[in-house]
Order: sequence, then structure tokens, then C-alpha cells
Amino acid sequence: MPPLTVLVTAVGAPGAAALLRALRENGEREVRLVGTDMSELSIGRFHCDTFHLTPVGSDPGFAQEVLEVAEREGAQVVLPESSNEVLALAEAKGDFEERGIRLLVSPPDAIRRSNDKGVFYELLDELGAPVPAWRRVRGAAELERAARELGYPDRPVCMKPAIAKGARGFRILDPAVDRAHQLLHERPGALAMRLEEVVELLPDDAGEDLLVMELARGKEGAIDGIAAEGRVLLGHPKTREAIRAGLAMYWETFLNEEWMEVARKIVGALELDHFWSLNLVGDLVIELNPRISTIVYQEDLNMPWLGVKHGLGEISEEELSSYFARVRPTRRALRYFDQVEWDE
Repeated sequence: MPPLTVLVTAVGAPGAAALLRALRENGEREVRLVGTDMSELSIGRFHCDTFHLTPVGSDPGFAQEVLEVAEREGAQVVLPESSNEVLALAEAKGDFEERGIRLLVSPPDAIRRSNDKGVFYELLDELGAPVPAWRRVRGAAELERAARELGYPDRPVCMKPAIAKGARGFRILDPAVDRAHQLLHERPGALAMRLEEVVELLPDDAGEDLLVMELARGKEGAIDGIAAEGRVLLGHPKTREAIRAGLAMYWETFLNEEWMEVARKIVGALELDHFWSLNLVGDLVIELNPRISTIVYQEDLNMPWLGVKHGLGEISEEELSSYFARVRPTRRALRYFDQVEWDE
């Protein structure tokens, strides 16, 4: 059997090295890996058989560039890794399919509703899913009013742009924050600020949409899964036990049927396809990423490879769902820093 060629985008992402290794070491079939990224200094460049630079995902020519690379390299599957890329690719999915290339993304509308946190929170309210109290605002005046409605200064609240990637723009608004301690003892980019400082920085009644929210308390966690037309075929929860520079570094797999039921309701309402990751704090839903996330791997449960096989029609929904019985709540994953060396 000839090698299967898989194109993976954003191969400089934090989880890229483990993902590429899992695809290559699937134990069933030889895989040839094609990596793309907007930066040549991408770790995936050293883990793939070939590598191509592409524009940023918001560039109008991004999807066409990925399609051209996929055609030149003979890729049968394209697996996106970045939230900044999935919408552009989804909107061009028909072009990929016309050329016989399977693109593992959800429909464009599902991605838009997931990426716009205000629209996503409206959906959570409609579904009766557990979600922090929240307000959508624009400008300093609305932000201040919403923060006080949600309890500030008697209790801290938080804010973030309605459309943002990862933790970018996220801030805790806490009247008790010790700015002197932040200045002298914490790394740059501390997340806590006073409301008055944020109001001073923002325009009075313009700018981008923001969400002001109740500050969720409790352990952070996520559910990673695979779906087909809104049906959850495989997935399991994990806790995020350690964070460094805004990135999760240590996870523990566990079983929680209540979390899974919430996930089924949300995935079904959005009609998601392929990979997704739902983030929670305590029992409150925080966000959903309609793409593959960092996976906790097992030697007998390789979720990215299973997702590729399902996308190719090589494994049925029933067979894929049967892998849920293999999830081990004893499984742990620790991310660490490494490095590579080379000569130009």
C-alpha cells in the first residue's frame, strides 16, 4: 500500500510535534507528512517530510495557497491545527473536495458561531448549558457598567474580546490586585488589572466587541472529541493541571458523563464535524475550539489517526465510537520544552 500523504497546517503550534509523531507512528500505515506554517522557524518543519510557508490564515489567499500545496504534494487529507485558519479553509472546502482532498473541518457557520464568543454564549443560554453570567459590550462606558452589574468591585470579573484566539486579550478585573507585586515579582503580561485601568485604556463608546463575564472558579478542563454532523463519535474529558505562559503543560484524563452530556448538546446544536475541543472551568463552559487540540495519547487510542481514518471513510461511526471504552482515566500527559539544531 502506498504511503498516505497528510497535510497538517500550523505545524508551529504547541501541540504540533506530538500530533505529527502520532500520525507517523500510527502502527497501521506509512504516512508521509506535509507541513505548512506562516513561519519558517516552525518545529513542524523538522518533523515533516516536506514543509511549505503559507500566509497567515486571515490572508485572502490563504486557502488557495494550502490547496495548491496539497495538490502539488498529492495530499489525500488536510488537517488544520489553528483557529485562525479553519474558517478560511471551511469556506473553500468545495474546492478541496473537487480535487479529491478530504478537508477535516466543520461547516463555516458552525465555525463562525464557535469563534464569536458572544454568539456562542447566546447558544449556551438557549441550550440551558452551564455558562458564566456575561454581557456583550463595546467601549469603556458599557464595559464599566457591565462589570458593576456583575458584582465589581465586591468580586472580581473578567473580560476578553468577543473574537480572539486562545488567551489573547483575556484579563481578570480585580480591585485587590497588587500592582507593585506584579511589577517586581511576576513575569510581564500579568492577567489581573483594575477596572479603572482598563476603562482608561479603552475608547468611550467604540472599538471591538468585548465580553464581560463572571469569573469562573474551579479546576480547568477540556473535552477533546470527534464528531460527524453534530453527533459525538468519540471524546473524553481531561483536566488542565498546570499552565505556563498561558499554555497548558500537564493534563489528567478522567471520566465525567455530565460533562460529556453537555458536550453532546453543544456539538449537536452547532452540527460540528471532525475535531473539536470544549473548554470548561469548574462546571461552566468557557469556549469551544472547532479544531484539533492537544491530545492525551494512549498506545491503543490515537485520536488524530482515528479522525483521519474516519475522514477517509476507512472506519465506521460505530467502530470509532467503540474506542471510547479504551479511555483510561489513569492517563497523564506532560508537555516540556525541547530544542533542535541545524545548519543552514
